Amino acid sequence: AVVSTQSGHYGRGRTFCKYKECKRHTQHKVTQYKAGKRNTKALGERRYHMKLRGYGGQPKPVFRKNAKTTKKQVLRMECQNCHKKKQTVLKRCKHFELGGQKKRKGQMIQF
Repeated sequence: AVVSTQSGHYGRGRTFCKYKECKRHTQHKVTQYKAGKRNTKALGERRYHMKLRGYGGQPKPVFRKNAKTTKKQVLRMECQNCHKKKQTVLKRCKHFELGGQKKRKGQMIQF
């Protein structure tokens, strides 16, 4: 598998909206997905913190053998027509930029 080192995406794009209000290609606002804040009241979180209390050390394994140098990027697209959101996964890349300069054919790269 080829790992691309750089990926550029733009803030807006036309893509297919699958929801019944649209069912056609519409303009979408593109943002990068970010994981939400952990909920301390969630059952799994409460159970884990109860397990941590008292003697006995760390009850669950802490992952330390991280082999990957890249992450799969997720784009969050919001339809400008019906305002429903969908997520699409991109390939692995080391550097991700949202709203970078568009690449034009036959033009030199400026630094």
